[in-house]
Amino acid sequence: MVTVYRRDPGITRRELMRRAGTLGVGGLLVVSGGTVVCPPQAWGLEPKALKAETVATLIQMARDIYPHDRIADRFYAVAVKNHDAKAAEDADYRAMLEEGVADLDRRAGGEGYRFVGWEEDRTAILKDIEDSAFFQSLRADLVTGLYNQKDVWPVFGYEGESYSKDGYIDRGFDDIDWL
Repeated sequence: MVTVYRRDPGITRRELMRRAGTLGVGGLLVVSGGTVVCPPQAWGLEPKALKAETVATLIQMARDIYPHDRIADRFYAVAVKNHDAKAAEDADYRAMLEEGVADLDRRAGGEGYRFVGWEEDRTAILKDIEDSAFFQSLRADLVTGLYNQKDVWPVFGYEGESYSKDGYIDRGFDDIDWL
């Protein structure tokens, strides 16, 4: 019996890093020295009022409330950054966010909400708190914080407002191919 070994190295380190950066768009969020960092996507966010762990959990929560596989975590981070800015100005709001995240982590058990591996399990936790002021405040503000970012619009095929460009009639109002 003869054993044949392949000589090609399989996947290279460079290819592994490239794939890790594009896998499921929702990259790895790391809390380091008071900053939320996403190494595969090369961005970071330094919170002003909230704990970095709280911000990382809010980003995961935002992704679970408005899930889009094609939208990178950095867009969710921008939406959450608005909540951090509001928390810097309003101590009651900051307390609500910190306590809400602490409650999420208690309900999740283990290492906390953002470490729950399955989206379905995280969604079940969110359904339990969907009537709370914490959840409703985040859900309401995240919708505008996320979808009002001009860099997100092309993902959905939205070309922006039309008034300044003489309307949609002459600009392909019916060119959306996914509807």
